[in-house]
Amino acid sequence: MLVFIVAAFIVGYACIALEHPLKINKTASALLLGVVLWTIYALSQSYFGAAMSTEEWRTALSGSLVHHLGSTAEIVFFLLGAMTIVTLVDEYEGFRIITQLITTRNKRKLLWILSFITFFFSAVLDNMTTAIVMCALLRKLITDQKERWLFAGMVILAANAGGAWSPIGDVTTIMLWIGGQVTTVNIMVKTFFASLACMVVPVAICGAMLKGELGEPDKNIHYSGVKIEPKWRNLIFFVGIGALVFVPVFKTITHLPPYLGMLFGVAVLWVLTEIISRKYSTEDSGVLPTASKTLEHIDTPSVLFFLGILMAVACLETCGILGMLADGLNTSFMGIKAGDEPIGFFIIDLIIGVLSSIIDNVPLVAAAMGMYPLGDGAMFATNHPFWEFLAYCAGTGGSLLIIGSAAGVAVMGMEKIDFIWYLKKISWLALAGYIAGAIVFILMDVTLFEQIAWLRDLA
Repeated sequence: MLVFIVAAFIVGYACIALEHPLKINKTASALLLGVVLWTIYALSQSYFGAAMSTEEWRTALSGSLVHHLGSTAEIVFFLLGAMTIVTLVDEYEGFRIITQLITTRNKRKLLWILSFITFFFSAVLDNMTTAIVMCALLRKLITDQKERWLFAGMVILAANAGGAWSPIGDVTTIMLWIGGQVTTVNIMVKTFFASLACMVVPVAICGAMLKGELGEPDKNIHYSGVKIEPKWRNLIFFVGIGALVFVPVFKTITHLPPYLGMLFGVAVLWVLTEIISRKYSTEDSGVLPTASKTLEHIDTPSVLFFLGILMAVACLETCGILGMLADGLNTSFMGIKAGDEPIGFFIIDLIIGVLSSIIDNVPLVAAAMGMYPLGDGAMFATNHPFWEFLAYCAGTGGSLLIIGSAAGVAVMGMEKIDFIWYLKKISWLALAGYIAGAIVFILMDVTLFEQIAWLRDLA
């Protein structure tokens, strides 16, 4: 059974990667993959399963599906809410506030500016929301599609790197933070410079290859087809960005899932735009946009792609493949030492990071958390380098492939970036940054933090 599931996953993944040569939309392949994997699992357990009655098996399968569908739905609704807010701000031309401040048309300077904005913005929001916002900005700044793809690829790298050093910047870091494996100040101090290196190295390499100026964008284009007064443009921009920034605050205060905070922001903007559109639409300006109209512009295939790929990975987790993978890593590498110092956990984290570009990083991190529980006699206590390095690797390793992270999937959907194009143009840059950040983390962990007492105490 496991062989068939792994084989089906490989074939489905290949179909997603070869979307353009096959001329089959990646969303169709992802949805088919998710359904096929669960079907193989269900049939194998029904006809060849262990000693369990049919009713017991159906109950267990239903419970597993509901559990994973609930976890997937949280991410899907978060993505849907973020895309709605960003698209609505875009329709009100709110991003002009930022684009007017970015006056340079030099490709190299613009790449550095956008990368640093993304890096720090991602730590405040999260990598997926930041990638969506920056992708909307790129559309206003760069008209040529292939040039925009290159900048969008670097946005993915910067967003994932920025999310890795913040306790609220990436879903896996959030998991480790809530689970007690890391603390706020510690994760920021120990992973910031590694994450910064992960962003700076590929940007420096890419920037060295860029030459010339970008063409001037058409500033007279109205995305919504109507004339927006500056007061409404500014109002929707600040309310929209405020709604995005409010999500981590909402989660901290209420301890409710982030998607509820995102939907709250959508609801507030929905009410506000309905009132504005009803009272201030005129024959001259046209009908002002509302959230209900904005939902017609949302890229639904991207949302369904997310659903399919996450449910496929959930099946791998349910049938125990990811658990066996984690056990195999533990058996193979945990005993490796450099002198008397164990270094095997560094290797395990690095491999998990690479695997997170193929398999969603959430179940991989969850498997690691389950293998090394906290408590008396724990192999890795709170704030052990294993957890900090895991946060870095799982957060940034997904950049190696465009469908390896939430940020990558979101940008892929919005810009229709080709999987193979990303593999050729961006993946090697992501690998260079991933390795550079890993080296920085390991060197700092074994030298700086061991020698500077006050910094160790702070962490």
